[in-house]
Formats: sequence, structure tokens, C-alpha cells
Amino acid sequence: MAPKSALITGVTGQDGSYLAELLLGKGYDVHGMVRRASTEKFDRIEHIRDDITFHQGDLLDQRSLVDAIRASRPDEIYNLAAMSFVATSWIQPTLTADFTGVGVTRMLEAMREAAPEARFYQASSSEMFGRVLQTPQTEDTPFYPRSPYGVAKAYGHFITVNYRESYGLHAASGILFNHESPRRGLEFVTRKITWHAAAIKHGKRDRLVLGNLDAARDWGYAKDYVAAMWLMLQQDKAEDYVIATNQTNTVRDCVRVAFDEAGLDDWERYVDLDAQFLRPAEVDQLRGSYVKAERDLGWAPTTTFEELIRLMTRADLTLLKP
Repeated sequence: MAPKSALITGVTGQDGSYLAELLLGKGYDVHGMVRRASTEKFDRIEHIRDDITFHQGDLLDQRSLVDAIRASRPDEIYNLAAMSFVATSWIQPTLTADFTGVGVTRMLEAMREAAPEARFYQASSSEMFGRVLQTPQTEDTPFYPRSPYGVAKAYGHFITVNYRESYGLHAASGILFNHESPRRGLEFVTRKITWHAAAIKHGKRDRLVLGNLDAARDWGYAKDYVAAMWLMLQQDKAEDYVIATNQTNTVRDCVRVAFDEAGLDDWERYVDLDAQFLRPAEVDQLRGSYVKAERDLGWAPTTTFEELIRLMTRADLTLLKP
């Protein structure tokens, strides 16, 4: 029996790299879609690069998506590519809408044309909840996005629902809350904190500059979360699921744990606040309920917030060790 084939957009990103590892471990024939760009970075997947078949494609170019799907002949498609940094979405709002929102439509249209029997996973986001209308947030909580990124993700989410209901596609969305790892980009606050804690410990930096220390998020481990993506596409019926920990911690908590792991006392001595890092519209608290995912998928988070920040800090201490 031929192995299953999977196509991952955003394969060079944090989630794409962990998902590729997971699928390769399950015997999948893994294909990754990458843009033709001199800035494409393969460091997260360098150790498995030879095990992945790459196809050039871009969510802004419909034809390239059809070609990538036809070439990879996937049983499963994981659409993880997006303009993924919320702060940048304020600077490039229309590009974010085209890439993160309308790009999902292009992907679904390409699938409908070239692989209608495949199963589709859409990376939705807790940022769609924004100014939350109930806590904890569930699959039935109304969306109230507070950034161009959140608005674009809401479009991508609802277009996936529409294609599932209109065309009978097996298309599921994972409403993933913040998920981090040592592979997270340095522009994201958790990795910014763990990297600076390690850099200060090793004498490479002396200050960490942050915005809102009271912002609270539901943070989980990316490696746990990609397992939920895979489980969603193994179900007979496509549905949407919140993937979260149902716990919240503040940016201040993250700093405290990271600096403690780095062996730095009195973290406040090293931290400055700067208004340039505040959002135009803040999302004050996000906390997701994974009850449905646990009931239907047998999924639950396995890594606590403190374990996550400590493992990230240890990784950065090793990375930056002189």
C-alpha cells in the first residue's frame, strides 16, 4: 500500500517543521510548498530537508497552487502559510488580507480543481476572538478580531467553513491559541524574552525592551499542537476545534520564568518598557477550552507553560553559549 501524501504550506515555519517531522515519523510522503524567494530560510527543517519534496508556490498566485497540488497529489493538505506576525499586520494590512485571508480561498479553489478528495486543514487563530465576548473561548464563541491579522484569519476561517458546506470538501480548521517553541521567530514575545534572558546571562546583551507586561495569553507547546492538526484530518467528519491549554499567563510571568531559568535574579533590573511595542488595539486576555478536542480527538496539552518557557530558555542558553 502506497504511503499517504501530505502537502504543507509554510513548511519552513515553526509549525510546518514540527508537522513535517510528525508526518515523516508516521511514514508519510511529505511535500512542502515554498516561495521562490532569496529570503526563504530552511534552518528549522535542515535536518529533514532531504526527506521532503519541495514545490514552488505562493498564496498570492492561484496557478502555482494548482501546480503544487497536482505535482504532490496529496491525501492531506495543511495550509499553515500566512503573514503570521500580528504587529506587522498593522504595517501591511492589505497584504495581510490578501495573503492570510484571500490566500485561503485560492488554496481551497486549487484543491477543488486538482484534489477534491483530499482533506484540508486551515490554520485558524485565537486572534479571531480578539476582544473576547466570553471566557474561556470555545468553538461557539463569536469572533471580535482586534488586528488586521485577526480579521484576515476570520475570513480564512469562514471561507473554509463555506467550502466545506457548499462543496462537501473535507475541510477542518484548528483555532489554535498561542503556541511556542525554540523554533519560534525572535519577533514573537516569548522567544524574544527567552533569547534575551540567555543573551544577558552570556553577556551578549544587557537590556530587554517590552511593551505590555500585563497582556495575558493561553500559551502552549507547538509540538503538542501539530499533533492536533493531524488528528483533525483523521476524523470521518470535518469539524473545527479550539486547541489551547485553558490556562493563562502574562508576559510578566514569561519574563519571570525565563530569567529564573537563566539564573538571573531580580529580572526587573534588566527590563525596560517602550510604548512602541504596544498594539493600536490590545487583546487583553485569551483563554481557550479544549473540551471538544479532548472529547472527539483524544487530544490534550502535555506541556505546561512553565515547562515550555524553561525548555525554550535552555535551548537559547545553548544556542548563544560562547
